Amino acid sequence: MELAASHKEIILLIAGFFVVAISANQIARAFQRIRLPLITGLIFTGIVAGPYVIGLIPASAKTNLNFINETALAFIAFAAGAELYVRELRSRMNSIKWNTFGQLVVTFVLGSVAVFFLADYIPYMSKMTVAAKLSIAMITAAIFVARSPASAIAVINELRAKGPFVQTVMGVTVVKDFLVIILFSICLSLSQVLISGQDFNFIRILILLLELGASFVVGFYVYGFLLKFALSLRIRKIPKTILILLIGYSAYVLSAQISYYTEVELNHKIFLEPLLMCILASFYVTNFSKSRPEFLKILEDVSIPVYVSFFTLTGATFAVNVMGDVIGVAMILFLIRIITMIIGGYTGGLLARDPMKFNHLGWMPYITQAGVALGLATVISNEFPDWGTQFSTVIIALIVINQFIGPPLFKWAIHKVGEDRTKAATPEFDGIRDATIIGFESQAVALALQLQENDWDVQLATIKEEGSFQEPEGVKIVYLKELSVEELKKIEADKSEAIVAMLTDEENYQIAEIAYEKFGTRDIIVRLNQRNNSQKFLDIGVKIVDPLTAMVSLLDQFVRSPQAASLLLGMEKGKDTRDIELQNPDLHGITLRDLRLPADVIVLSVVRGGQTIITHGYTRLRIKDTITAVGSIKSLNLVQLKFDR
Repeated sequence: MELAASHKEIILLIAGFFVVAISANQIARAFQRIRLPLITGLIFTGIVAGPYVIGLIPASAKTNLNFINETALAFIAFAAGAELYVRELRSRMNSIKWNTFGQLVVTFVLGSVAVFFLADYIPYMSKMTVAAKLSIAMITAAIFVARSPASAIAVINELRAKGPFVQTVMGVTVVKDFLVIILFSICLSLSQVLISGQDFNFIRILILLLELGASFVVGFYVYGFLLKFALSLRIRKIPKTILILLIGYSAYVLSAQISYYTEVELNHKIFLEPLLMCILASFYVTNFSKSRPEFLKILEDVSIPVYVSFFTLTGATFAVNVMGDVIGVAMILFLIRIITMIIGGYTGGLLARDPMKFNHLGWMPYITQAGVALGLATVISNEFPDWGTQFSTVIIALIVINQFIGPPLFKWAIHKVGEDRTKAATPEFDGIRDATIIGFESQAVALALQLQENDWDVQLATIKEEGSFQEPEGVKIVYLKELSVEELKKIEADKSEAIVAMLTDEENYQIAEIAYEKFGTRDIIVRLNQRNNSQKFLDIGVKIVDPLTAMVSLLDQFVRSPQAASLLLGMEKGKDTRDIELQNPDLHGITLRDLRLPADVIVLSVVRGGQTIITHGYTRLRIKDTITAVGSIKSLNLVQLKFDR
């Protein structure tokens, strides 16, 4: 009966925790809206729900829900190993090699020395033996090295950053997170001996090397094969995902069982590092199997629920009661880490002979920490319960500080080296509705003529040589020597409200990137040639027209909504649809119901800040809103005049 009651309590605890985790996910989204990291919101919610605040999650969760931590840690190791794709790292290998040396070896050595000499000022280290202080200093320095690949990728994607600096940063980040788990495994094994006070001799070194070797073999060959086999199964995605997570969790079960039986039978605990086994298994699948794309997709899809569970539980087990005692220590460790990273950044950059501009900023991308560092802190908390709770609390406080400071500094560094590729500011409307069409052919000429009929100023640009074709009447033709920023500025394409690209997909993307990054063009339209190229255009907000599907979509519109399709194509005599930008400050703040419009004009929608608003009578207009209206051409011209400055 007692066993049944225990099971019932655990089931209720699991159910209650997942309710809190779902809430934490929603609360963390609110943190993102005020430009704070998702992890901060999750940890905060976990702290509030934990035993030291409102008590929704009891203190027993640390033990009873440890399987959630272990499953999440295995997933974090899978994610780190999946980023280590050797083929993508070759071009910057020299820079990656030396910068990894600087950020790993230099930061670790200097960090270990600094923490060791400051041990008397750290509460949980002050009364320990010299050997124990040295071991904890090494563990702390190993966690210093850990970085967050997910955070780095998020910043890079946000800025659309690309270039040698960013490429090196990603390579170093991924390689470091692979090596830091190996480094941490070595430090943990040493600490288990040094802290226990046992003599350290040659046999112990040999046993340590054998344990690491066994972890390598089991991880690479056994768990690598298991992952590969699971991915090869023709089953639905959800069961396959669960199977992969169970394989990761089984590494912890296997490690615990081997430790238990070897201690009982051999009187010596043999420890296989589950994090190391999981990262090697992921490395094997990523580099030596055909399942890499599917594996990456599964990791991406399951990342949110795993991270939500892990970080919420981390917050719930966060020892808030000792926070006041450790915040000073966290700040000291933060300063030590920053100083050692700066020295490591300059060391690696100089050895790699990187540009000095890179060396000055080379430490900034590696400040942010998240999953791996938290995972390692959790391992220490579980392995050394006497002082591990305080240690874990200090590390979590350190990670939170790094989460606040790291991303802004990384963004600033990318901006300073000129590798950000965000959209340029859209130029102010100059009162002229103009378009540049790039690519000379019959469709381009027809489009130019039709736009001119609707009172647009149009120029048709071509890279063909002047005199190589007969220029059509009534269309302005301009000639480009090449597709470059300078050439497009010569024809004042940077001032156009719309740029239409009608060349090859490669040339179209070159034009679209220039218009997006350099000109901030309001509307970029591309005629697509190959459907598999559509996503890269969509990623930068380009409006694409796919000739293969355009006709089907048009016929579909005629079947389902013939009147709207006729209006869209200008087939209704005297009627049209038009996008009109509000420039008149006198109309700012006025509601549509109070706006005097011609009786035959209907406002369909308003685009504000990139978001489409379906309008009603109480919708208030704002300067620079783009209003989509339908009505007679004469009435739309009156609305246009009313909305202009």
